[in-house]
Amino acid sequence: MKKDIHPENYRKVVFKDLSNDFTFITKSCAASKETITWEDGNEYPLVKCEITSESHPFFTGKMKFVDTAGRIDKFNKKFAKFAKKQPAQAEE
Repeated sequence: MKKDIHPENYRKVVFKDLSNDFTFITKSCAASKETITWEDGNEYPLVKCEITSESHPFFTGKMKFVDTAGRIDKFNKKFAKFAKKQPAQAEE
């Protein structure tokens, strides 16, 4: 194996899936400013994820809509001027 190509700061890190509050601990060198107290009583860095294997449709077999950035609202506002106006229906 080549020397000096791998990070030196591997440590235990807690990852949290924001869509279903699933958390797991693994070794990583991902940077984080937040910490969390794990089940063993120790404090570990916390990395928040929007999608993990617990919520991804490929692994769960379920389609789930995730729109954390408001992309649909942005799209609708941007293209609202192109929408066809529906004629008012006559009352009977």
